[in-house]
Amino acid sequence: MHRVTALVHPPQSTFELGCAADVFGVERAGLPARYRFGVCTEHPGPVATLAGYDMLVTEGLDALDRADTVVVPGRLPVGEPPSADVVRALRRAHARGARLVSICSGAFVLAYAGLLDGRSATTHWAQADEFARRFPAVRLDPDVLYVDHGDVATSAGSGAGIDLCLHLVRADHGADYAARVARSMVMPPHREGGQLQYAAPPRPAQIDSSLGPLLEWAAGRLHEPLDLPRLAARAGCSPRTLARRFTEQLGTSPGQWLLSQRIAAARELLETSDLAVDAVARRTGLSSATNLRRRFLAALGTTPSAYRRAFHGTRRQPAAAAP
Repeated sequence: MHRVTALVHPPQSTFELGCAADVFGVERAGLPARYRFGVCTEHPGPVATLAGYDMLVTEGLDALDRADTVVVPGRLPVGEPPSADVVRALRRAHARGARLVSICSGAFVLAYAGLLDGRSATTHWAQADEFARRFPAVRLDPDVLYVDHGDVATSAGSGAGIDLCLHLVRADHGADYAARVARSMVMPPHREGGQLQYAAPPRPAQIDSSLGPLLEWAAGRLHEPLDLPRLAARAGCSPRTLARRFTEQLGTSPGQWLLSQRIAAARELLETSDLAVDAVARRTGLSSATNLRRRFLAALGTTPSAYRRAFHGTRRQPAAAAP
């Protein structure tokens, strides 16, 4: 039996813990058990959760000395380093050959322990800037669903923890076994693309009256040709001045802002309409299905068709229930 131990910390997110528990800890009819799942904490006893209840954890850090895989589910607050005892226990487990796995903000714990230095890693897209600021020695990839180095693995936001856990099962016991686990969970064995397709489109943080009217005007004409000279003429300034205003207020160039707006508009049409991909491309100023596909792959790590399969209808209002 491969022993998987989750290291929890108050206030513990129950979903991230549940990702690992469901994949590694549930016995499934017709499927031989390959894992033994357990939970430990630095101070055994009641552990508060974000769900409003406490869970009783009886195992302490010495449980990590017996684990083949150590899972660190989401941990808050991310700015609070783990204790010296936790760091020593994690480093000791890694040194003797245990696999260390983080889900969502659990990556901060592995990074505080120095186990990600010089390596690529990921975490939730909303915490990526904070992670990069705190751990410059780690090569952060904020797009992917997970990163697996064999001995250390990190996942993106909460749901990506399931993706990583299923990937580890596949690595341990093959694709067929992992597919059967995924099927029992009503989950795909593998999701396409990266986590940025799930992030909210960026919104400008600070726009003053010199730029606001232009952005509103351009956003209503994404289907038209909009180059820098046309935008500058509309704003009544030189192209150089306009480019400087974009950099100062939005932190990007006019061309990159237009592209992000067009991708955001394409995402909304793919979610809320049945327009063909080529029509979506034309309506958003991306000219063709080929160009839209290329832009989607570069920005979101997935294709328009795959994005539509995942998100079509998610913004529609549900029908009222019959009385």
